[in-house]
Amino acid sequence: MDWTEKYRPSTLSEVRGNDKARDEFEQWARTWDDHREAVILHGSPGVGKTSAAHALANDMGWPVIELNSSDQRTADVIERVAGEAAKSGTLTQSVEGQPGRRLVIMDEADNIHGTYDRGGARAVTKLVKEANQPMVLIANEFYDMSRGLRKACRTIEFRDVSSRSIVPVLRDLCRKEGIEFDEKALKRIADQNDGDLRGAVKDLQAVADGKARIDVEDVTASERDKTKGIFEFLDAVLKEKDAEEALYLTYDVDETPDDLLQWIEDKAPKVYEADELARAYRHIAKADRWLGRVRATQNYSYWRYATDNIAAGVASAKKTKRGGWTRYGGAPYRSTKDKTRDYIAREIAEVAGCSTATARREIVPYLEVMTHHCKNRDLTVRMAARYDLDAEHVSFITGSGKSTNKVASVIEDATELKEQEAVEHSGDAFLQRVEEEAAESDADGGAESDDSPQQATLGGGSSDEPTSDDEPAKEEKAAEDDGQASFSDFM
Repeated sequence: MDWTEKYRPSTLSEVRGNDKARDEFEQWARTWDDHREAVILHGSPGVGKTSAAHALANDMGWPVIELNSSDQRTADVIERVAGEAAKSGTLTQSVEGQPGRRLVIMDEADNIHGTYDRGGARAVTKLVKEANQPMVLIANEFYDMSRGLRKACRTIEFRDVSSRSIVPVLRDLCRKEGIEFDEKALKRIADQNDGDLRGAVKDLQAVADGKARIDVEDVTASERDKTKGIFEFLDAVLKEKDAEEALYLTYDVDETPDDLLQWIEDKAPKVYEADELARAYRHIAKADRWLGRVRATQNYSYWRYATDNIAAGVASAKKTKRGGWTRYGGAPYRSTKDKTRDYIAREIAEVAGCSTATARREIVPYLEVMTHHCKNRDLTVRMAARYDLDAEHVSFITGSGKSTNKVASVIEDATELKEQEAVEHSGDAFLQRVEEEAAESDADGGAESDDSPQQATLGGGSSDEPTSDDEPAKEEKAAEDDGQASFSDFM
């Protein structure tokens, strides 16, 4: 069973990491008769918004009516399902015999769109203004909701859960499951999930599956960067979402279509039955053909056709939606080519100051186009120098043979460029070292004359002010620096 469901908080006091938001939410509920406003809980996925709403209902003794994104949220459906519950004042009876309350929860309220949801946004805005029952709208992206809806509701933000708050939750789950643990392993899982408590719990369950103890070595250091959101994506495509919803989800997954294809191809047999799997593989084959066109033509606009088949096509292959937890296992086998791309992405990410996934998805494809077959030789040399790439990696990006004279000369020039830049960028430190050596020579009685080669190298004069002869060189160097800066900014 999925631990996020098995250990879902049953009371607000068990909600971790958002004490201020939790207390504000409770105050909203206890004073609802005074203000009668709906409330929007917004924040990143996995921070506990939906869990807090259900926990509040338990604390208040309110039955729940829930309308989530899997329902067809047209104006008619919202009015019939949520509207009747929100407007009725006699749905339940309190202990005093007076009309009771029912909590209406609308999950993914920022995701009301498309044919199914036509008119839904207007219906929700009208509903929250007329509701006689407390309503909670849950959203990941607050500003994706209409301004009218935002203004009609009270808002409470749930912030990302800190690593310090995630670790005690993971520790408690291990103890409940009878699993021994290394504290460093829990800390690594918490750090890798970047504020996502639900993701941390899912990762812990995946790491602990079949083990009596988990150590830090069981948690791959870069696993979260490579698979951020991938298990949610697999659940959506293979089990939970229809074709349209699965396609929308690809916009938020931090993976390239090549990576998504590998994950779906590897994990579909763990969920789909024979006839579903046959239909799914037809879409997988189509996606692979589109990705082949990308590699052959360097035209990355074909990615969207591959994504259509990977997400919408495979999702449409299932006969029925499924729930529960699936043991997907680790990342699919990666070929030497994939590992080379990952290495290049890590090198670029370190220099560019971005994530490895961003480098792999957004920078490497542009480099492949701009340096294809080393046609833009100057740019290829600067790329190899900037990211410290060897012949194998330059060959991979440009599509040229690594043993060719073309690639060898690029590497040779890149090495020379790196050495030149190392001297130029040393600045005053290099000048100071030369002056120190000159001073030591004077002290030994070996001082050189005023027209010595050393002084000529430093500018030919004793003054610290640059001579007029220096100005053209400075302007030329500035122009070179500007060109390099533009390339760096783009990278």
